[in-house]
Amino acid sequence: MLSAKSLFQEILDHDVSFALFCSIAASGESQGGWENARIAALVPETRRDLAPKITRHGADEDKHGRIFDALLKKRGLDPVPVPPDTDYTVLLERNGIGLAHDKLKRDEPLTVEDIVTYLAHSRVTEQRASEQMELLRKHFADHPDLGRAVKMISNDEDNHLAYCHEELLRFAYAGHGRAIQRTLREYALAEIRVYRDVSLAVMAHMGRILNWPRPKAAVLAAGIHAVYAYERLGGWRRMVSLRMPERRDALSGPAAPEPEAA
Repeated sequence: MLSAKSLFQEILDHDVSFALFCSIAASGESQGGWENARIAALVPETRRDLAPKITRHGADEDKHGRIFDALLKKRGLDPVPVPPDTDYTVLLERNGIGLAHDKLKRDEPLTVEDIVTYLAHSRVTEQRASEQMELLRKHFADHPDLGRAVKMISNDEDNHLAYCHEELLRFAYAGHGRAIQRTLREYALAEIRVYRDVSLAVMAHMGRILNWPRPKAAVLAAGIHAVYAYERLGGWRRMVSLRMPERRDALSGPAAPEPEAA
């Protein structure tokens, strides 16, 4: 029977598909780490209070990249090139989501509006990351090789999501509410398209590696399109709602160290 667990298990059991999975994940996390580090360095003077939290956010992302690299090393595998059509972070930027890398490469202070843009971008993408890691945690929390890493990354993503809710609400109370809702809606609708396209690309690459028969590949593609249809019809709204989280001040303090298992 085709299920999320059986699909992930098949990918994890094969060295080549596992290497591609970890390489894609590590690349995305490392790019996120760089972006957050640059944003922290360029925070406007009026909001320097956010710099330590943004720095922690970036440190967590860098840590996740190292964890995926360590999982590869533990299997005796090397990272592999990430196919351009699977590069979620780059494709988001090309679709106008978040702060452009050209802006982040300049040594010019960001504006408060830029920080709102960064938080809205993070709110949408951390929702996706939190859900994906929760799925992996559900099925692989007890896995001898992946378990500790999956639980740590899942907890970090939940912290990131809580941080985005809390800080965006603070900006909303300060008068940025309309801009936040407009940006969140725009980014959510763009993200679900990018996620669909990246998912189709990843499954196509995995299918070639694992020699999936055409009917299986067709069922998986149909499932991805069904998820997109659901999200386009209204599922995207979960990415734009804001509520004060139970985890308050979730990104205070330094990033936790990598789990020894990885």
